[in-house]
Amino acid sequence: MDLQLILALVAGIVTIVVIVLATRLDAFIALLVASIVTGIVAGQDLLSLVDAITTGFGNTLASIGIVIGLGVGIGKILEVSGAADSLARAFLRAFGKGREPWAMGTVGSLVSIPVFCDSGYVIMNPLARSIARVKRGGYITLALALGCGMTLTHHMVPPTPGPLAATGILGADIGAVILTGLIFTVVLLPVVVIYARWIGPKLEPFLNSQVRHDVYGRVAAGSAGPHPTGGSGVDTVTGDDAETTPTDETAATSRKSPGAFLGFLPLIVPLLLIVANTVSTAIDKNAQGELAGDAYEPSAWVAPLAFLGNPVVALIIGLVLAVYTLLPRVTPKNDVQNWLAEGAASAGLILLITGAGGSFGMVLTESGVGDALAEAIASISLPALLVPFLIASLVRVAQGSGTVAMITAASVSAPLVAPLGLSPLVAVMACTAGSMVFSYFNDSYFWVVTRFSGLDGINAIKGWSGITTAVWAGSIPLLFVLDLVV
Repeated sequence: MDLQLILALVAGIVTIVVIVLATRLDAFIALLVASIVTGIVAGQDLLSLVDAITTGFGNTLASIGIVIGLGVGIGKILEVSGAADSLARAFLRAFGKGREPWAMGTVGSLVSIPVFCDSGYVIMNPLARSIARVKRGGYITLALALGCGMTLTHHMVPPTPGPLAATGILGADIGAVILTGLIFTVVLLPVVVIYARWIGPKLEPFLNSQVRHDVYGRVAAGSAGPHPTGGSGVDTVTGDDAETTPTDETAATSRKSPGAFLGFLPLIVPLLLIVANTVSTAIDKNAQGELAGDAYEPSAWVAPLAFLGNPVVALIIGLVLAVYTLLPRVTPKNDVQNWLAEGAASAGLILLITGAGGSFGMVLTESGVGDALAEAIASISLPALLVPFLIASLVRVAQGSGTVAMITAASVSAPLVAPLGLSPLVAVMACTAGSMVFSYFNDSYFWVVTRFSGLDGINAIKGWSGITTAVWAGSIPLLFVLDLVV
């Protein structure tokens, strides 16, 4: 074991944590500075260090940059058209009375695939309030189930930026990651519901007075009141339904939201195309046997699926479907372009962080740090899959962002995948699962959920930090099973 190289890795990770926590700089700069620090401590030639940083940045964005941009575009159209809300209501009807926590968890997990957690929760929370108002109780249970359902797919199912970035950095098959992430979500959803049902009634008496009034009190239609995040909002209550309009764009688009079927199309079509590409390619490779190595060429029947199932092409199709099926024909062209620009702007920093994560990973590879870490792990008999899992967990607790935690863990783990015989798929899922642990004060989503759910102080920790840690713990046996299977 080369102590200098291990110290280089430690120095890099410490640099990331210190910059994010103790300075005014963000994770993008932190990852780039960490790349420089790691290379210098490892003794890498300075010119080759710069080449590694730029090459890693470009290679990573070449594989996933377009996909992230298209994914956030679809999410923005779902948000402003009201289709996300229609999907939520359809799921509630499908699950039936008495199963509202299951419906809210499922709705959250579905909506959060294309829509960022923060905005998705703002859109869907009024539905949880409506149900609680009709039932005259149980709001905390519904709010936690909704929020953590969103956490599952936000962390584990592309095209959400975090898992997508980890997939690109580690070189995993995106279709396999989507399938595995969906399976993990289905298996972990009962953990979400059980925890929410257990802790919800215990925390319900501690709802702060403002949220209690907003949820259970009688609010006159069209009356304005304080917004849970400190801004201003309007709660409109008519009959059993309450809606909070999160953006002016939704109202400007159409008074009538698209139906659930139309809302589902831009989500399911790209996912099915990507999965069809993965499955057909695997079948074709198996049929070709030894010919399906590095020189693999898809058969004639696979080529069209490989084209349509390429994530770039599939998400272009999804975005076109979203624009032309969810928005009214009279929607001004400038409005649509502005909404897509807003979606692209929201992804800008994530793209930079993702590229910087690729830079960090390339430096680790070129400097030999990855090989040194692999040798160190092999000498202490730590299961290889726990390396990215624990790194993601530590970074998440240290600086709060699940996306940064995934990208950091993937960057550190990338050089280890081949030497340790670790499947790229397992490594990706370990990064994503580890990044769910103990969401608390340094996580922006913590504040969104706890402010909207009316939980303060220790009750916020018991409710939200507890439920995110529960799904984190529940993912550990799933990772070991996945490692055995693949």
